[in-house]
Amino acid sequence: MTISTRSFVKIMSLSAGIVVALVISSGLNYGRAVKAERSVENSYMRAVQELSLNIDNIKNNLEKGMYSNSPQMMSTLSEKLCSDAATAKTALSQLPVEELDLTNTYRFLSQVGNYSKSLAEKCAKGEELTESEKSNIKKLFSYATDLSGDMWAVERKIQKGEISLNTAAAAAGSLDAESPKTITDGFNDIATADNSFPTLIYDGPFSDHIMNKDPVMLKNAKEITKEAAFNTAVRIAGTRSLTDGGEETGKMPCYVFSGDNVSVAITKAGGMCAYKLKNRHIGSQELSVSKAIEIGEEYLETYGINNLEDSYYEVKDGLCIINYAAEQNDVILYTDLVKVGVALDNGEVLSFDMRGYINNHYIRDIPEPKLTEEEAESLISKELIVNDSNLCLIPSEGMNEIFCYEVSCIGKEGRNILVYINAETGEEERILLLDIGSGGVLTV
Repeated sequence: MTISTRSFVKIMSLSAGIVVALVISSGLNYGRAVKAERSVENSYMRAVQELSLNIDNIKNNLEKGMYSNSPQMMSTLSEKLCSDAATAKTALSQLPVEELDLTNTYRFLSQVGNYSKSLAEKCAKGEELTESEKSNIKKLFSYATDLSGDMWAVERKIQKGEISLNTAAAAAGSLDAESPKTITDGFNDIATADNSFPTLIYDGPFSDHIMNKDPVMLKNAKEITKEAAFNTAVRIAGTRSLTDGGEETGKMPCYVFSGDNVSVAITKAGGMCAYKLKNRHIGSQELSVSKAIEIGEEYLETYGINNLEDSYYEVKDGLCIINYAAEQNDVILYTDLVKVGVALDNGEVLSFDMRGYINNHYIRDIPEPKLTEEEAESLISKELIVNDSNLCLIPSEGMNEIFCYEVSCIGKEGRNILVYINAETGEEERILLLDIGSGGVLTV
């Protein structure tokens, strides 16, 4: 049978159409598969991060429990431990680790949760912990420390590509020796251990409360023009090569100006500098942190900002960011913060952030403490060695302020610790664990 030219063309066109349709269909299916694979990968990564974070929280709160000296504080820590243990168990259940024996990990999380609940109930009655119960906390802390280290090691392996998330659902034994490990292999160390990262004080130890209210210093302040704001920005940036960078809204509306790798925000009300940020490559370190702190103090003085105490700092990529807290009558006001970033190559001030200060600063009516410094220090756990103490104001959960003694201590393991004792009631209000190193001062 012969085929006409027209029929042949129709057949070829139809075949080509089918091929194109198959290619498109294949491409769509591949796209859906890739999308689904990424979704699973992201889900696993979130679970790993959640598990790491909560085991770290458990470790830190257990350590704080070792140094707590009041039923009230222990009750608060116990409630946090219960919550973190439950969240960690949920995260662990979302990971494809069925082929590994993690019975003891689940048992540990359950034990922490249940034990913390029993301690919380006891502390709620005003009862103190026995030596046996304190010993149990130390044992749980030791195990949590090992487990936390293993989890962060797993996360680092994932980030380096040593553990492949996109093959996480596959059995570990199905891969060749040269293939990337599945996520389940990353838990081998944890399974073996079963058989046997700090938060920077960047906005200060009470940063959650700094930006969550109307700015005190801008109350009843007159709104300035954009031209007036521009002139202030020029003075702050040290250059007139600035352009209109738009406006910021929210609780602290600002005019923003940009240019020459620098941005400056000026509050509409009052015309104050909310922040300055300048980007440039920072060379090798030539200055010490103490010199950077001195430079920061001098910079603040040029703007008429005095009576500030440097508290915590971070060194990252050659930039030293220092927190300065306001002082009033030798009382540190921890919410009234100014942050200054000093380049350690030449001392240039690259960043300046006054938002915490603008939000919170005013002259307080600070009472005389009802407790003496000696009385406050006597309330510290016998597990701690007291270095010194000073008066301060810290925010409460209800956005009010608590008048406290900040007692600097050393734990028996050499850990630097801050304990906040209410200067009026003697209650243990807060415990912070400090890590002091070349990278700055970190807290948990």
